Amino acid sequence: MKKIILLGYMGSGKSTIAQKLSKITNIPFLDLDICIEERARKSINLIFEEHGEIYFRKLEHQIFLELLQSSEKSIIGLGGGTPCYANNHELLKREDVISIYLKASIETLYNRLVHNKSKRPLIASMNEDEMREFIAKHLFDRSFYYNQAQNKVSVDGKTADETVQDILALLA
Repeated sequence: MKKIILLGYMGSGKSTIAQKLSKITNIPFLDLDICIEERARKSINLIFEEHGEIYFRKLEHQIFLELLQSSEKSIIGLGGGTPCYANNHELLKREDVISIYLKASIETLYNRLVHNKSKRPLIASMNEDEMREFIAKHLFDRSFYYNQAQNKVSVDGKTADETVQDILALLA
């Protein structure tokens, strides 16, 4: 059984869609960020504060590899930046994975993130214009890495359930 990897920008729906997909397929969902927090016994914000981004990215890569090497079936939800560091984008092309980029427009991401930006440290203090520009720049910077995924599923104008159905059709 191949591992199913969901990737995309924050707000693209990785966790929500992975949880729904997990219920339907009975394949466990592993959120990479939660796995990192459990291993480090601290929040990602605290890891960044205490050890810096390079330490975090090394830990992220190591745990991502461990999840891929496990013999257990799983749906793995990546952090928004995971594909962009430590050659993680190369792991999306492996034959033992099905990688799916949840592709969302700047407008979709903005509309989803603006309501709960306080939970997102990167954008918490931004005004609307700054936030749109930040999302646009990040998407531009990351698109090369995201597009290394074997499959792309657009989430624009769709409910989570509709997106799950698109993914199930891909997996069939």
